Amino acid sequence: MDVKNDLSKIGANDARKLIRERKWSGPTCGLALGYTQANLVILPKELAYDFLLFAYRNPKPCPILDVTDIGSHEPRGVAPGADLRTDIPKYRIYRKGQLELEVNDITSYWRDDFVAFLLGCSFTFEKALLENDIPVRHIEQGRNVPMYITSIQTRPAGVFRGNMVVSMRPIPQDLVIRAVQVTSRFPAVHGAPVHIGEPSKIGIKSLDRPDFGDAVEIRDGEVPMFWACGVTPQAVAMKSKPEIMITHSPGHMFITDVKDEQLSVF
Repeated sequence: MDVKNDLSKIGANDARKLIRERKWSGPTCGLALGYTQANLVILPKELAYDFLLFAYRNPKPCPILDVTDIGSHEPRGVAPGADLRTDIPKYRIYRKGQLELEVNDITSYWRDDFVAFLLGCSFTFEKALLENDIPVRHIEQGRNVPMYITSIQTRPAGVFRGNMVVSMRPIPQDLVIRAVQVTSRFPAVHGAPVHIGEPSKIGIKSLDRPDFGDAVEIRDGEVPMFWACGVTPQAVAMKSKPEIMITHSPGHMFITDVKDEQLSVF
């Protein structure tokens, strides 16, 4: 049985259950297709307003889908009954800008003063790309999407400042305009690309060496397209050095109960 293909057809709650029970621990691209996936940022309440303002000022990389109450690990707005401490395959713990470790469960790290933010993820619009016969290379190759820290500056807010992270997908030249049209329908999950073509113009030296995720094949006649990415807060954490920030591990997302088409704009 093709496990990944089988999991693409199940509902969001069943996917979270498998993740919670450690029956799936890899990247979530292609899982529970049709359900919106989200990036995670967890911060102490004294930093929550600064981050909320940062997200408001930088809606392309940080489109907010939900914010929890102080101390609550339940994302009531997008997945009532879910648990942000256990329902993501892999988490990252940052302390003062340094990646301390990756874990599969953050129950023992949870604090009563934590506020969690769920941010839109470009995995959401990949189903729409596929339905329009636009290839998604990292899914084809069974890899994590490649992500790069760029020279594009975010707008600072409070302690948070740094450069934008982008995800990259190589698209056949004759489908570039269509890819822009399709992804533009999803502004709540990064929307249209922020750059098309020459990577050096946004500070990317080599597509073969992503800062996060895996490199993918780029074939003749294909154009690299770059979308704002919800891993941006992790690059910001490295620069801003908050006391503690907990995030998803890149590519290992939270699967919400929200259907992709609920976020589309026609």
